[in-house]
Amino acid sequence: MVKIRLQRGGRTHRPVYTIVATNSRTPRNGRFLEKLGQYDPSSTEVLKDVKVEAVKAWLDKGAKLSDTVNSLFKKHGIKY
Repeated sequence: MVKIRLQRGGRTHRPVYTIVATNSRTPRNGRFLEKLGQYDPSSTEVLKDVKVEAVKAWLDKGAKLSDTVNSLFKKHGIKY
């Protein structure tokens, strides 16, 4: 099953998360299928470069959003 979830990056005490489409069985920072955007909680522009069309395409193929990504999209008004 494909999930759209966050992948942690950045440095110690300054996380930057990448929104990725990945197989649900892979580790959090493991292989992914496609990068879909970026989430930086300490920045003024929290969500950057979100590929809304690609998210819609993955959801049409049967992918599921993680709870965190779903709440981020709702909070920032991204329609999928």
